[in-house]
Amino acid sequence: MKPRSLIAAPMPEIISNSPPHVIVRGDSTGFAQAVQIGPHRLAGDEPVAFGGTDTGPSPYDLLLASLGTCTSMTISLYARRRGWPLENVTVSLSHSKIHAVDCADCETKEGKIDRIERKIHLSGALTDEQRSELMEIADKCPVHQTLTSEINIQTRTV
Repeated sequence: MKPRSLIAAPMPEIISNSPPHVIVRGDSTGFAQAVQIGPHRLAGDEPVAFGGTDTGPSPYDLLLASLGTCTSMTISLYARRRGWPLENVTVSLSHSKIHAVDCADCETKEGKIDRIERKIHLSGALTDEQRSELMEIADKCPVHQTLTSEINIQTRTV
């Protein structure tokens, strides 16, 4: 059975004081989701191995994509402003859950914690000092700052 596409389905009208920037819609029969971000349309799903239909990236894949995109943009902007010879930025990311006791740098020592591994490749005729500075700037991207700070999520029924 071919999965039904949610991307073509109209997005519901949501009533609020300010227009939402991101709207996610799915039905209760599976994991496939239609994602509307302003004028952009994406899909979200889970892999078949986890009960999904693999019609889009998983929620964690989307989270990693946000961090990778922001990291690359931040590094590129910094290099452009300084006139540095950065040609390309490639950010590779993965997510896993690890036992807290296995993390020497973590405050939490019990249970499991989330680990994101981020590998950054910078191409261009950069000096070692420029590369080092760009790697420091990677941690200053706004999404990295959000993920490593306290987050307050307010949820309500509408």
